[in-house]
Amino acid sequence: MSQMIRLPTQRPLTAALAGALALALPASLVLPVAPAASQQRAAAQGAQLDRVVEALRAISTMRANFTQTDRAGSTVGGTLTLKRPGRIRFEYTSDVNMLVVADGRSLTLVDYDVRQVQRWPISNSPLGALLDPRRDVKRYGRLMQTANPGVTSVEVKDPGKPEYGTITLVFVDNPSAPGGLELSSWVALDAQNTRTTVRLANHRYGLSVPDSAFTYRDPRRTTRRPG
Repeated sequence: MSQMIRLPTQRPLTAALAGALALALPASLVLPVAPAASQQRAAAQGAQLDRVVEALRAISTMRANFTQTDRAGSTVGGTLTLKRPGRIRFEYTSDVNMLVVADGRSLTLVDYDVRQVQRWPISNSPLGALLDPRRDVKRYGRLMQTANPGVTSVEVKDPGKPEYGTITLVFVDNPSAPGGLELSSWVALDAQNTRTTVRLANHRYGLSVPDSAFTYRDPRRTTRRPG
């Protein structure tokens, strides 16, 4: 798992945190879990994680509409384009003069308003869970309980490096999606407890996407927005 990088949003605002209440059963009522049942559960979870990894790896290209919401409820949107191996592009609507793009090697955040470019290795971004799922999802992922059997939630984080933050990927069963699972959303939480939620809609698979879609114009040389 690698260092947490927040995608651009409106300026983060504070929000109230929800409390939690835990009730403990008397020790006499707690029954030990049979080793065989525990092993069966672990095997089933491992198989589902394998299914998630293979579903992500089965995507050759994908394009979807996205909305991105910060913890204060401020939302921006645009179009996401994904291409194997290791390429992703977040094209924001015209009122958000930013771009996030990965070319297979580096992840780049471009802010055209302030003419700033920030770049990291893909391995230093939680988006690595999408771009290289076998490395991050398989090694650091764990299944989370959901109320709907048709929904799979996977939390990905490096327990040895909490400063890198957490990303939780949510999939829904969809026979028409590669591997039968469709990525519907994810939630990124950094070490400062800043939360960003990205939701996807209108998925399209197997499109012809040139590698040039994952380049950008450097605002330090021009004020034009990328085409």
